[in-house]
Amino acid sequence: MTATTTFRERLYVTWWIWPLPLLAAALLAAEVHMGFPGVRSWLPYVILLPLTVVLIVRMGSTKVEVAGGELRAGDAHIPLDLLGEVEVIAPEDKRKAMGPYLDPAAYVVHRGWVKPLVRVRVNDPEDPTPYWVISTRRPEELAAAIKS
Repeated sequence: MTATTTFRERLYVTWWIWPLPLLAAALLAAEVHMGFPGVRSWLPYVILLPLTVVLIVRMGSTKVEVAGGELRAGDAHIPLDLLGEVEVIAPEDKRKAMGPYLDPAAYVVHRGWVKPLVRVRVNDPEDPTPYWVISTRRPEELAAAIKS
């Protein structure tokens, strides 16, 4: 973390999601091996399994950060002085917050395997987004970093 970074978290894919894509890649490699007998037997495995790992890591992770006077979540960023109330949403209230109580205009960075959420109000009159909902494993730390 730099001197101006007060919070940083990378939300990676949890371990229990990995077996299914890796199994699918192994099965696809086996099919390629059986379908093209002239191809070296190890080649589809050497290509498809590492490619699957790279895809899981790149597509399944996102960064949440408070640094340089901005909140960054996913691909978006907003200055901290445009943010209002910060609310920590407990795991047991996540279903309501992401379901019937979710504003369709809200900016959402959600990872299903991360239970707690933080909801941050946006006080910018020119921004149609009423609030941000962000998945985080350390909601109290993120809320404190936004408030400071």
